[in-house]
Formats: sequence, structure tokens, C-alpha cells
Amino acid sequence: MAINLKGFSSDQLRALIRKAKKREKDLSKERVAKVRGKVLALIKAEKLTVDEVFPGRGRPSRKGRKLGKVKPKYRNPNDPGQTWTGRGKRPRWFAAALAAGKKEKDLLI
Repeated sequence: MAINLKGFSSDQLRALIRKAKKREKDLSKERVAKVRGKVLALIKAEKLTVDEVFPGRGRPSRKGRKLGKVKPKYRNPNDPGQTWTGRGKRPRWFAAALAAGKKEKDLLI
């Protein structure tokens, strides 16, 4: 199946590419649906449930996740409303305080 692309305008080529990409996505979705159907039929034939075959599916993992906010570690002595946890980029007030001669331990909460 050869298509002579030399006669196509730029807009026609873009439209053709767009249609081809959509068709590719549709084929991929059809393939996944077909495989999913086969897997579910096999699970049903074996008298099992999806949860038995794929335990933990659908539940978010808590591994590596903190449960809550990180408490601030440093406070700006000039503006107590400004705090920093010590993570990420240093705030300007923290860098300015260090440049002014303060030490990190002086800014601890």
C-alpha cells in the first residue's frame, strides 16, 4: 500500500498524519481491550477474582511518602512568619542572614 505523498499540500499531510496517529491509538486501545478480555475470561474460568490474581491493585502505595507536612526548621528573626523546612532551595531571607554573619544554628526554631 504505497501512497504518493508528492502531490499533497502541507495541510493535507498534517491531516493525514493526524488521522494516522488517531488510527494508531485506536488500534492500540482495541488490542489492550482484547487482551484484557482474554485475561478476565481466564480469571473467571479459574474461578478466581481479579483481587486474588493482582493483590494491591488500585490501592495507592504509601512507601516513600510522608504522612503530613514537614515541620519548619528555621525561622526568620526579622519576620517570624517566614519559616523554612531546610529542604529545597534556600529562601532569600536565609541566604541574606548567612551573608550578614549569622550561623544556621542561630536561625533554628
